[in-house]
Amino acid sequence: MHIDLVDEPLHTLQPQGHPFMSGPFTPNWQEVNASGLEVIGEIPRRLNGVYLRNTQNPVHQPLGTYHAFDGDGMLHLLSFQDGRCEYRNRFVRTRGFEEEQAAGQALYAGLIDRPSLATRPGWGARGGLKDTSATDVIVHAGQALTTFYQCGEPYYLDARTLEMKGVAPWGAQVMDGNGISAHPKVCPRSGDLLFFNYSKQAPFMHYGEVDKDHRLVHYVPVPLPGPRLPHDMMFTEHFAILNDFPLHWDEALLPQGRHKLIYHADRPSRFALVPRRHAPQTGIQWFEASPTYVLHWLNAWEEGDEVVLHGYHQKTPMPTGGYDNTGATLGPSRYGPTLYEWRLNRVTGAVRERQLDQRLLEFGMINARYWGKRYRYSYNMIAHPGSFLFDGILRYDHTSGQSQQYLFGEGRFGSESPMAPCHDAGTGPGDEDDGYVVSFVTDMSADRSECVVLDASNIAAGPVARILLPHRISSGTHACWADASEIRSDWQVPA
Repeated sequence: MHIDLVDEPLHTLQPQGHPFMSGPFTPNWQEVNASGLEVIGEIPRRLNGVYLRNTQNPVHQPLGTYHAFDGDGMLHLLSFQDGRCEYRNRFVRTRGFEEEQAAGQALYAGLIDRPSLATRPGWGARGGLKDTSATDVIVHAGQALTTFYQCGEPYYLDARTLEMKGVAPWGAQVMDGNGISAHPKVCPRSGDLLFFNYSKQAPFMHYGEVDKDHRLVHYVPVPLPGPRLPHDMMFTEHFAILNDFPLHWDEALLPQGRHKLIYHADRPSRFALVPRRHAPQTGIQWFEASPTYVLHWLNAWEEGDEVVLHGYHQKTPMPTGGYDNTGATLGPSRYGPTLYEWRLNRVTGAVRERQLDQRLLEFGMINARYWGKRYRYSYNMIAHPGSFLFDGILRYDHTSGQSQQYLFGEGRFGSESPMAPCHDAGTGPGDEDDGYVVSFVTDMSADRSECVVLDASNIAAGPVARILLPHRISSGTHACWADASEIRSDWQVPA
């Protein structure tokens, strides 16, 4: 293995056993390039592209109480080409990150702190927060795009080298709604970036689209009754699907600058069908369903008069005793997410809903070439009891209802694991699982991390390749796969 240390930014953190600064969440501070990685098995030659994961890596001692989502963003990358690979990791050097590097200390409040602790005004729908861009990563217009869950500026990086490109050229045009939220989507057919944002000022939400040439080509208000906390979105051929769930800030406390979550179990969940820019602009159509909260969606498509939506329905959106700063309240086992289906009838306005599976699953991925159209397979993370960790991957067949799983093993934890289609795979019904599932796994017993590569059609068989990384990485949050054909970079994997 050949490792080049690129940088180690200034850090002042003293973890002192904090549950989200130690163990599987221990932060990285060194940025490295590594080639000649040890491989157990064989890297598939039909795997040609990049696997990216965003992680939380706190750098400075917090001003108040640290929350798991306060850490600075760091991208981890494995590039694949012709059976070879290279690893890189880099901090997402946001404005807030650079300000704190210059000051040598934290300047922003955390999620569960009073905004008044901050010496900077902060970003996002929460107010006072540092825009860490540490939540999600996707590839749009040939570059990696990172985002922040409470809304922030869109940051671009080279998807092969992780060189910072800075704030997106269209970023300033959407700051009236605090930027963009955590989970934009890229339409595989148009190349458009579909996004939303939200704030504490009317109209409280916007929907927008950016084309593959970085032009903001569509940006419309989506009026809500008040401030809300949407997290994810989905889309079909003609519609973006946004939401208004009854779990959000207590509106009575917001004038006092207090941000307390409240769940209104007597209010419905609401879904908005917002026409995409190329569709007839017929206005926003709203639908009502049973109360819940959905953190993440899987897919959606149009079927006759209906729009079909799949995601993770929460049985108990507000855990008993409310939320605190322990791993227990963040664990999926506390809020009970299961695979679920909603069918929105555009003619009658009715909603039909049903549970697809009873197991506790989250952070699911599909073959992204099938986003916005009917699909068959999803790859879902299996929740670790009582904490914000995942024990394995469950492949669910949405046609037969059958499933298979791969467990990482005792003391081994992963996170969102994208499906990576082979670069020469087709897009027909029989081609959907022609590819691999890739995941970074943190092994606490061996004190290391690795990337596992699984046959997407048979994950139960275990890895076809295990690639040992040069250091142990934080468990992390969201990830993506991008084929080499989607990337604008002249970098090549070293021989």
